[in-house]
Amino acid sequence: MPSKGSLGKVFAASLCAGLLTLLVACNMSVKDKKGEEKVDINTPLGGLHVHTDVDPSQTGLSVYPGAKPKIEDNGKDKNRANVDISTSVFGVKVVAIEYESDDPPDKITAYYNKELRKYGRVLQCPGGGGGSAVKTDHDSKSSSKSKELTCDKSDNGHGTELKVGTDDNQHLVAIEPQGKGTKFALVYVQTRGERQPI
Repeated sequence: MPSKGSLGKVFAASLCAGLLTLLVACNMSVKDKKGEEKVDINTPLGGLHVHTDVDPSQTGLSVYPGAKPKIEDNGKDKNRANVDISTSVFGVKVVAIEYESDDPPDKITAYYNKELRKYGRVLQCPGGGGGSAVKTDHDSKSSSKSKELTCDKSDNGHGTELKVGTDDNQHLVAIEPQGKGTKFALVYVQTRGERQPI
């Protein structure tokens, strides 16, 4: 059975080949070095870039003292990604990294509640397992102001989600109990409408 990395390469190659039949040109680059994967696909209509060599500073947040990157059961650190999709119609950038700590969730929550304040008013939402919706349905005729963030209506997790910013530019931390400790994710999401740079 092929590995996850080779499946990703096959998917990327298939996607590019499919786009190639629709487009005149497609440029794809896939690199796998020391467990870090980079996929770059460029077409005349836009690009898709997925990198796993993410630095925590790219989320705009510091790492909780003593926290360690979350490791999969197979011993690999695959819980990080920097995804950038850019077209003439919309763009979205998502940077996410998962960590683990031996400290209880309330300590992690207090730390990031304070850390996130540098970006504005912090929302503390129940059910951190739900994640945030990334909205890409920008209307170029609508107001250029981004909408304020709200807590999701569904509480489908047993953790906490802290978030700050707007629909178009948000920082969030999803915190969940894990045994006697905590697992948490640092996430930065930025979206744009037509002709707006990221």
